[in-house]
Amino acid sequence: MSSRVIVAGVGMIPFAKPGTSESYDVMGARAAGLALEDAGISHADVQQAVVGYVYGDSTCGQAAVYRVGMTGIPVVNVNNNCSTGSSALFLARQLVESGALDCVMALGFEQMQPGALQSHWNDRPSPFARFDEVVDGLLGEQAPLALKYFGGAGKEYMDTYGATPELFAKVRAKASRHAANNPLALFRKVVSAEDVMASPAVFPHVGMTKLMACPPTCGAAAAVLVSEAFARRRGLDRSVAIVAQEMTTDRAEVFEKPSLIGMVGAGMTREAAQRVYERAGIGPQDVNVIELHDCFAQNEVLTYEALGLCPPGGAEKLVADGDNTYGGRYVTNPSGGLLSKGHPLGATGLAQCTELVEQLRGKAGARQVEGARVALQHNLGLGGACVVTLYQANA
Repeated sequence: MSSRVIVAGVGMIPFAKPGTSESYDVMGARAAGLALEDAGISHADVQQAVVGYVYGDSTCGQAAVYRVGMTGIPVVNVNNNCSTGSSALFLARQLVESGALDCVMALGFEQMQPGALQSHWNDRPSPFARFDEVVDGLLGEQAPLALKYFGGAGKEYMDTYGATPELFAKVRAKASRHAANNPLALFRKVVSAEDVMASPAVFPHVGMTKLMACPPTCGAAAAVLVSEAFARRRGLDRSVAIVAQEMTTDRAEVFEKPSLIGMVGAGMTREAAQRVYERAGIGPQDVNVIELHDCFAQNEVLTYEALGLCPPGGAEKLVADGDNTYGGRYVTNPSGGLLSKGHPLGATGLAQCTELVEQLRGKAGARQVEGARVALQHNLGLGGACVVTLYQANA
């Protein structure tokens, strides 16, 4: 049997710069408490917790959950790179949808260190070894991993479609305008496309500047998923449901037909999105609001096309027409996205969930997308995993 999955409660704490946040367990417990309060239930009602984080020792999830309450429930820890938060959400949704459980919490947190992402396990093969070999061969430039991958993909996009770095600068400027209305965002200062272009170059060969990259961030977010029967029985808010969700990983073609755009998950995104649209019986034209994985401004542009928001090479027109912001076809990253809100890896997917649930409830305040009824979430992890989730109001 399968059950419709209701998002009964969501919660997140303000994101912070590394070195200025509380410890991961305290942040996680705070976010979990906010989600339980939003749902109107007790921690004793939760039958299982799925907890995501990337940087930390084993059973960090238990350390955070124990601060909320020690009820002996299963706690499963998840690590799927930058898609970790949505991977936790994916597993929690499966448990409820299958009918195995009625009430599951997905929790994500990250206590990050300053600077570029780096491996902490250099005494063994890297999961990026095959990817690095292809990327280095295609790009011929050395840089930190994330800069190299996404900067290279942006260069491939520019070479293919004749775009310029100004396209990415416009996307970054849009993110700052949206974040100005989000009290939970790390960076709320509005910047112009000119400001973005004038910021320090971090990968000059591909036209990438500092403001085109998201910052390392600390934070936590959570969601409580319940069955419809549980929600009815307890009188919980049933206004938002997950109507389709898919997780994909890389196919063999990522190595057989190497492309820098493919290396950063465009194929995974395209496949997951198509499956979600088919399962829900709708298309991208029905979506009102989107939270997508803009770890770099370059990736937001690539994701527009992978999600089917515009045809290949059509991102420049979409941005020029204002169809990625308020008043346009798709309000993209009303939270400010990873670029302005911040990107604590394990929490990001659940922060996206929190934003979209608030939008569909009509409770997003100054960020509210008028008439939002259908919301799309995209969360990507290199190496790789992509989770695309479709939410609907009063579905």
